[in-house]
This record gives sequence, C-alpha cells and structure tokens, in this order.
Amino acid sequence: MNRSDWPFLTPGIPDFYFTRDRVPLTKEEIRVLTLAKARLGPGMTVYDIGSGTGSLAIEAARLVGPGQVLAIEVNPVACSLITENARRFGLNNLQVVAGAAPAALAGLPAPERVLIGGSGGHLAAILATCHEVLLPGGVMVINAVTPATLSTALNFGQGRGYQVAAVSASLARLEPAGQAHIWRALNPVQIIQLIKEK
Repeated sequence: MNRSDWPFLTPGIPDFYFTRDRVPLTKEEIRVLTLAKARLGPGMTVYDIGSGTGSLAIEAARLVGPGQVLAIEVNPVACSLITENARRFGLNNLQVVAGAAPAALAGLPAPERVLIGGSGGHLAAILATCHEVLLPGGVMVINAVTPATLSTALNFGQGRGYQVAAVSASLARLEPAGQAHIWRALNPVQIIQLIKEK
C-alpha cells in the first residue's frame, strides 16, 4: 500500500487498511471524532499514547506534516505493527517510542496535542506528566471505554483548570446478515477533550 491507495485527506481510513493481528484498533468512526476533537494542524508535534496498531497515529501524521507524531506503545508486537502500518502509508513523520508511559515520555519534544487511547492503568500519572510538557493552548483527547477512565480524565481536567468537553459515542454499523442487513453495535466510547489555558 502507498498513499495513492488511500488518496483522501479527510480522516476515516477504513479499518481493513491497517494490519492488526490481535492488537487493539481504534475504530474508523471513533478515529474521526477523536481527530476532530484534537484540532490538528500542519507542523504540530503529537503524542499518541497507547498507540496499539497506530491507526490514530497514522491518521494524525497525515494531517500534521511536516510536524511529527510520536507513537508511544509498550507492547513489542504493537510497536512492530505501527512501524509496518506507517511504512505501508509512506509516512516518515511517525516515530515509534517503545515503552510504558509516563516513563517513556521523558526527553520527548513538547507536544501541542496528546491522544490517549491506552494507559495501562496509569492514566492519572500520564495526564500529570503530559500537563507539565503540553504547550499552552494545547489539547489532550482521551478515549475512555470504562467509567473509571472517564472519571479520572474529567476530574483531572477540572482540577487543573482545563476547558473540559466530552461526547459519548454509541455507534452501529450496517452489516450483511444472510439475505438482509442488520445494525451491529460498536462498543460505546467516551471522548474527552481537555484544552490547556494559553
């Protein structure tokens, strides 16, 4: 695959374009909403923490060039998949950072945007570390599938003076079922947007 295979600039690359194995993948529709809430622009530095297959990182890298995306991921299999997927899309502005956040964030360039998909149970510490390095006016977007993650993100944002917004996405896809089609629900996801004061 190369860029000519998916020539569109808008987010929402179909899931089957990504090599996945058994590594978590942020679904196409959730990626669209997440990237919209991130408010990306050319030249930005973006962290994608808990990158999984790198689907969000790849979409972000296509939007922020000549900026850079740092995909932070602890799972070695997932790190290999991110590298493979980035190569398939012809991206040279996506760097894999192997390790667990927040420790793996040490020494990285300060970001304008932070995407958090997986935290390994360390969300509070990750948010605190990102708060210290996030540039003024920067945005963090957290995808939550558990009430605990939602609560941690909201409490952190409110406690640190961020502008806080959130949306709950309960989506369903039309899929074939024999001679007919049915709606098949995706897992609900809460998307939290935290905007740091300038």
